[in-house]
Amino acid sequence: MNNSKHELENGHFGQFGGQFVPETLMVALNEVEDVFNRYFHTPEFQKELNKYYIDYVGRPTALYFAERLTEHINGPKIYLKREDLAHTGAHKINNTVGQILLAKKMGKKRIIAETGAGQHGVATATVAALAGLECVVYMGEEDMSRQAINVFRMRLLGAKVIPVTSGSKTLKDAMSEALRDWVTNVRNTHYILGTVGGPHPYPVLVREFQRVIGREAKKQIIEKEGKLPDILVACVGGGSNSIGLFYDFMDNKEIRKIGVEAGGLGIETGKHAARFATGKIGVFQGAKSYLLQDDAGQINLTHSVSAGLDYAGVGPQHSLFYDNKDVEYTYATDDETLHAFKLLSQLEGIIPALESAHAVAEVIKNGASWGKDKVVIINISGRGDKDIDQARKFLPELEG
Repeated sequence: MNNSKHELENGHFGQFGGQFVPETLMVALNEVEDVFNRYFHTPEFQKELNKYYIDYVGRPTALYFAERLTEHINGPKIYLKREDLAHTGAHKINNTVGQILLAKKMGKKRIIAETGAGQHGVATATVAALAGLECVVYMGEEDMSRQAINVFRMRLLGAKVIPVTSGSKTLKDAMSEALRDWVTNVRNTHYILGTVGGPHPYPVLVREFQRVIGREAKKQIIEKEGKLPDILVACVGGGSNSIGLFYDFMDNKEIRKIGVEAGGLGIETGKHAARFATGKIGVFQGAKSYLLQDDAGQINLTHSVSAGLDYAGVGPQHSLFYDNKDVEYTYATDDETLHAFKLLSQLEGIIPALESAHAVAEVIKNGASWGKDKVVIINISGRGDKDIDQARKFLPELEG
């Protein structure tokens, strides 16, 4: 890879990333990196991957002009990149399809994963079923109650879902348990990590499988508008859907990239997951990045209405983008997100995932000031079916 300022060097993005793991996992990480480097760029692998993207995932996903949302905001022309239309209902399948192909190359018989909102768990269970491999998914007990529908989907697909009862019982705890499992079962098991975080090579590997989002969006917007977009907006949890959209536009500094974190109940309350608003640099779950931690280095509890953004860390390449000011990072509160969730549903007939609604909230809040001559792409990273039970608690006015 080249060594431009947002590229990888020795497993690091600037000072971020690395491999902070037990020695027993180094062999596994090296195996994953070797098989990725050996196969990913070959015409045969790309042909097989694209076959699954087209025939199984349903790519390319649509780039949709949101006419009524555009009129409502009275600002830029708004397009939605419809990852909610991908098989399983979110962008997560882009990565799991790619990683299951690598797992088969390595001869692994067992797949493990962590999940927060459940979409990565569902996508992993889906491809494990496709490949005929055993699948175990770790999920925080709190997230299991918030995302009961996705828990059932995973079990229906043949996966074993293991509740994690330690810590905050959310995504960070599920990821810790998955790493522990991998240490114990490293010979026969591949860990399909779901985001651009964790130890090297995962931030690169997941990014490369998610870049299909941005590649498609670039081609589609030129076909529709005859030019590149002015602004890209995506939510940021670990950061895979946003890096998937942003990455192929990174060399164009004229295009604004806005990553939207979970503002929860407000930054001042401490109940949020906005790492770039109040975070500090530290090491967490195998990599160095910005984290929500206290002065003693203990990981803070986080809060978000969306399980997928309820996470104390962020991908290391996002940390470098933040330091280099390559991407603007902001946040949307739970209230702003629920308003966006409802508004997009009622204006466009598209129910977004609560994660994706954070990105919509940013455009609702600030879009009018961007000007009518601008073109914006919002990544709708997933659909909101999984969030209906959760949203019902917060939108009682819709219950009749």
